Amino acid sequence: MLLDFEQPIASLEGKLQEMKKLANESQVDVSEAVKALEEKIKTLKKETYANLTRWQRVQLSRHPERPYTLDYIQGITDKFVELHGDRTVSDDKAMVGGFGEVDGRSVMFIGQQKGRNTKQRQLRNFGMANPEGYRKALRLMKMAEKFNKPIVTFIDTPGAFPGLEAEERGQGEAIARNLKEMFMLKVPVICIIIGEGASGGALGIAIGDRVMMLENTWYSVISPESCSSILWRSWNYKEQAAEALKLTATDMLQNKLIDGIIKEPLGGAHLDPDKMMRTLKKEIVRLLDELGTMDSEERIMERIEKFSNMGVVIEA
Repeated sequence: MLLDFEQPIASLEGKLQEMKKLANESQVDVSEAVKALEEKIKTLKKETYANLTRWQRVQLSRHPERPYTLDYIQGITDKFVELHGDRTVSDDKAMVGGFGEVDGRSVMFIGQQKGRNTKQRQLRNFGMANPEGYRKALRLMKMAEKFNKPIVTFIDTPGAFPGLEAEERGQGEAIARNLKEMFMLKVPVICIIIGEGASGGALGIAIGDRVMMLENTWYSVISPESCSSILWRSWNYKEQAAEALKLTATDMLQNKLIDGIIKEPLGGAHLDPDKMMRTLKKEIVRLLDELGTMDSEERIMERIEKFSNMGVVIEA
């Protein structure tokens, strides 16, 4: 799948393939022309992806071939055992989690999971968790704390499920409880936005000692489309909304709302998943080593202070 801003690159790559095919069929030496075109493509790629608009970053974050939570877990861990259910209502397929082994170290992985096709998207509810999903996540976090295992969460959701039945089962309470409990977890907590990070649905598993974002992801209180529909009564202004929201990884880092950006392969994580897995694994191991040297009380106080400094509250 090609995005609109990738069309010029695809056009040059098509010409390159034609040139190589012609050279093979006619035995004509076009090596210099091929080399020049390859350099031109490389330069165009660097310029294109270095100067993406905020809306184009949003488009990349939603690319259907982009790795999802279970892809990263399987690519990073040597062994993974998925755990199910919130022990109250059901097993929410939009929220996945379990213990995984990373270089001989047990880690609790939790994250939102989307689907690749229509059937999977229905099963995973498009990555939008119900209250039981957040309660399952909290149950797994408490289990990790009990066994003194670090926690890594992957955030990739267009938001918590907004259905009437979700509200009836306490969607707001479930997310709020997660926020409160995550502040007080005694084990290291690393949160990574791997795709979309929308609203409380993302925040419900994003309170951590280190909050990171992949390069082509977004994190905001609302999606550009929803913002546009509220302000302009139309989705046609989503690009302006994306600019106003300042929702990219660079924006978040400048506003001190995250702790770092993890580089993606040129063109996005979907173009070289294996490289992305290696980069992400290396970063997770580094952060676990860094956080593992801290006392639990020190981590908790630093975590609370970090989030407290993100805004100003004036009580009358």
